[in-house]
This record gives sequence, C-alpha cells and structure tokens, in this order.
Amino acid sequence: MDWRGVITAADRDRYQRRDAAWTLALQQAGRQRGSGDLNSLGDLIDPRAGRADVAPPPGNYRCRTVKLGSQGGEDGLGYVIYGWFACRIEQTSRGLKFTKLTGSQRPSGLLFPENDRHMLLLGSMALAQEPAANSYGRNPDRDMVAVLERIGEARWRLVLPWPQYESNLDLIELVPASGG
Repeated sequence: MDWRGVITAADRDRYQRRDAAWTLALQQAGRQRGSGDLNSLGDLIDPRAGRADVAPPPGNYRCRTVKLGSQGGEDGLGYVIYGWFACRIEQTSRGLKFTKLTGSQRPSGLLFPENDRHMLLLGSMALAQEPAANSYGRNPDRDMVAVLERIGEARWRLVLPWPQYESNLDLIELVPASGG
C-alpha cells in the first residue's frame, strides 16, 4: 500500500513543509524558555541525523515526546521534553504499526516504506481515557503525519511537522525497552 493514495490534503501539506517546521521550531527553542535540557538531546534535534536502514524491529519500546517551537509565538514555551512512556512496533497484515501505549496523548498509525532513510507514518491521536486511535482519515483534528528516521544504532525518531496543538514540531524518540 502506498501512502500517497491514503494521505489527506492537510497532512500532505504538513509533510511537504516539514523543513520549515524544523527551522521555525529550532529557532524558537533556541531563544525561548523551555522545560528540560535541550542540549542533552543530541541527534534527536538535528534535522540531518537520519541514517540508513530505517525500519525498526517489532517489539516493545520506550518513547518520549519533545515539543519544539510554540504556536503561541514568543509567549509560549520554546520546547518541552516529556518523560518516557511505553510504545510498541508490531508487524500487522498491513505493515508495521506504531502505537504509544501510555500517557495522555497516544498516537498510533501505520508506517509506510518510503526509502532507506525514512518511513512515513499516517495515524491518529487518542487523548486522555479514549480508546486507542486506529482510524486515519476519519477525524481531521486527530489525523497526523510523521517521518520515521533511525538516528542511532538502536534509536529512532518520529518527526511530526505542524501538529494540531501547542508546538510547531513534535519529535517522538524511540529506544528498545529493556528485555525486548
């Protein structure tokens, strides 16, 4: 299945403008106050850090979200680094699926192969106590597009340009959970 036949017009626009999201978000993160240690993130916040062999193995992961930039302009936080949550990559009949299992914002979606350096995620967001998200294209306010990149030996990131709320770029870092 090719993501080009599934993606909504709004998400295609977000995807095509991801370089602009990186630029603005990093500028804001560098000059505005934030929550957490931005300098400790290394390759996670380097737009050029993507490596070959992107596909992550199925299994359990730890993941954390980093929000860069502020849709509130100069008055908002320039960045927020959240703690670690449980995530999973699973092989399904439709391909690899990413799911954030815990936390108040739980994205979930299919990963579409694009090239050796990135995959494209089309998914949706479940909030608070809602059931898991699993229906891309049904609720534009919850739809999301992200690029999956490998940024280390066992380290990946999902890059979400122009999310619906708060930031201008969200990053979800993934590392294998201990024990599998």
